Amino acid sequence: MSAIDTPKPTATPPSLPLRLLRSPVGRIAAFAITAWLIGIVCHRIYDGLGLPHGEIPFGEVTPLIELFRLLPIVLAYWLLVRTIENRRVEELALRRLVPYALAGLIGGFILFSLVVGALWALGAYVVHGTNPDIPWLGLILVLGVGAGVGEEIISRGVLFRIVEEGLGTWISLLLSAGFFGFMHIWNPNATTWSALAIALEAGLLFGLLYHVTRSLWLCMGVHAAWNVAQGPFYGIPVSGFEQKGWLASTMQGPNWLTGGEFGAEASVVALGICSTLTAVLLAIAIRRGSLVAPFWARPKAKPGA
Repeated sequence: MSAIDTPKPTATPPSLPLRLLRSPVGRIAAFAITAWLIGIVCHRIYDGLGLPHGEIPFGEVTPLIELFRLLPIVLAYWLLVRTIENRRVEELALRRLVPYALAGLIGGFILFSLVVGALWALGAYVVHGTNPDIPWLGLILVLGVGAGVGEEIISRGVLFRIVEEGLGTWISLLLSAGFFGFMHIWNPNATTWSALAIALEAGLLFGLLYHVTRSLWLCMGVHAAWNVAQGPFYGIPVSGFEQKGWLASTMQGPNWLTGGEFGAEASVVALGICSTLTAVLLAIAIRRGSLVAPFWARPKAKPGA
């Protein structure tokens, strides 16, 4: 019998439980449950080490404390991708860490600086001097590393990416952006408007940024730099959390312009600038033809293909 005539082995279809586990809902649930279980273990180790509990001021957070906060999310995501999805974690490939994270950090700082520059030009942001005693390490760990890594893995790595596979890019953008805004509605000084603004300016922006680049490092970098520039550097509240920045500053003017006590993220200036960048990313995606259609609108595969 020739090689051409050799019958090919028929692949055994996966079992029903495995198909359910690999479905979008199954993977999201698996991530949540795994993160919860790992969190229980980390909490016991945390207690054993005698680390502090309760509300810890941002400036007093240490690398070890932040490690225990992030470990359940990071490890659960790695297990999800490596075991259930059975692939490499390309969106967090180490070879892309330095160039993509660095580009994100620079881009995030510039992006928020554009917001501050516009507010300053409009007379809403006023600088009085500098504060030399800023606890940079703790603030960077919480506002930069913690928020950037944790929130981007959950919102973009899990929710946006997995939902996009089944329901397409548009629905995934709306769901992940809505979830991102909802996550911030419980913050101090939050309002319905501030949550909506976060969803529109950041949820859509980061979702399309991941769609176009397929890199969580870039999203994490932009997110982290945005927060650190906003609070520790410019002295503006970060998502409702009051900050003392290196620049001693105050905001003045109507809440729709300044963002009020929630911070500049609830300002129409931030919404306008971020929406402009979102439109650029959307134009890139449309030009590439990379927007994913929902499963019911995709062309059906030919039998035997």
